[in-house]
Amino acid sequence: MATLSAELFRRKPIVEMEAESGSETEQSELSRSIGLFQLTMFGVGATIGTGIFFVLSQAVPTAGPAVVFSFLIAAVVAGLTAVCYAELAGAVPVSGSSYSYAYATIGELPAMVIAGCLLLEYGVSAAAVAVGWSEYLNELLNNLFGFKIPEALSQAPEQGGIFNLPAVILIALCTLLLIRGASESAKVNTVMVLIKIAILILFIIIGLFGWNSNNLADFAPLGIQGITAAAGIIFFSFIGIDAVSTAGEEVKHPHRNMPLAIMFALLIVTTLYILVSLVAVAAQPYTQFEGQEAGLAAILENVTGSTWPGTLLAAGAVISIFSVTLVVIYGQTRILFTMARDGMVPELFHRVNPRTRTPVPNTIIVAAVIALLAGLIPINFLAEMTSVGTLVAFAIVALAVIILRRREPDLPRPFKVPGYPVTPILAILGCLWIIKDLRIPTLVVFVIWTAVVLAWYFAYSRKHSHLGRHEHVGLIKDEPVV
Repeated sequence: MATLSAELFRRKPIVEMEAESGSETEQSELSRSIGLFQLTMFGVGATIGTGIFFVLSQAVPTAGPAVVFSFLIAAVVAGLTAVCYAELAGAVPVSGSSYSYAYATIGELPAMVIAGCLLLEYGVSAAAVAVGWSEYLNELLNNLFGFKIPEALSQAPEQGGIFNLPAVILIALCTLLLIRGASESAKVNTVMVLIKIAILILFIIIGLFGWNSNNLADFAPLGIQGITAAAGIIFFSFIGIDAVSTAGEEVKHPHRNMPLAIMFALLIVTTLYILVSLVAVAAQPYTQFEGQEAGLAAILENVTGSTWPGTLLAAGAVISIFSVTLVVIYGQTRILFTMARDGMVPELFHRVNPRTRTPVPNTIIVAAVIALLAGLIPINFLAEMTSVGTLVAFAIVALAVIILRRREPDLPRPFKVPGYPVTPILAILGCLWIIKDLRIPTLVVFVIWTAVVLAWYFAYSRKHSHLGRHEHVGLIKDEPVV
């Protein structure tokens, strides 16, 4: 009988993961239909739209015009982590993202904790984005037709409403598309992302005409603490890095394409975030951002004195934020798919429709939970809850790079982290630095959520773990962590 320590820290062999996912044979339970360009657009699609279209109203009041540095800090930490993701995604190209990386390097119990972080990260961020989408939809309807959806049906209870109906409708539309198939979803996402990029470039060009240096005079009114606190709010905007790694079993040539897509997506996203945030705070006093809905559209209207640029941007945001929700829900379902294959959650989440080759029951359940969050919880709390899950997951990925280099130095790695081991260590420290400035209620809820995940592991996952069953029949002999 294995000791408790050996059970909790048993590791899943990488060769077994590769065999299950078909990364060497290019065969998979899911359909391998996503190429490099579409995968890069997945990363961009899951990222741009969350932070830049509506999080400025949360971050600018915290940091002032120095929010530009907040985006830069978040980007540097995300960049350090991105190269870690790129190495692991090339070496272990499966759908479980950092859950699978932790399972292969640290052990089953830590992997389950990371899975909890991912479920929090994806589920809550999809809800946050859907709430922001409803703000831009109201802006668009007001500009085009002169009416808005009543607050009772477009705001969470805490903000004076009853239920955020537009957010729920968005999630339902994404769910229908995801059920049709990954290839169709990737194509629709690509079109939406290209629209999104064009809209943001338009904002930069028009916004420059409203540049006022006086708006930058009081650059950091709340000091370095305000800058790092805003970085914590913003950080969930970089979830797209992780979203790329959830597509490992539906990507063509995953060993090559996954690392490249991660790096390309980060470069595109960071450039646009910094340029848009700089133009925004130069075009409008930072005191006006607080509580501002559809902020970028409002800025363009103020700069031009006309509603058409704001209407165009609102329309672009309505279309493109759809892609964020789409990819994030996709990532959530693929993580649960991998966990179910390992026995960590019920087999229902692993069930694939033979015609569409998509996990239909999984997708419907995930969408129902996210819709409930989006309908009832305000956006500011959702953004911070996503950030803490993302930060913990990112730190574990950086740690996994170090552990895997020591344990399996000969494992083929199409991409290697530059500056190893300094880069992954800096990534871990950067994540911890941002976490320390998150609000106490956010951290308390995160601890409670982690306790729930651990309770689930001991009540269900430990008994149903396929790796544990193999050990008991002598098929796999694992060794305790060194």
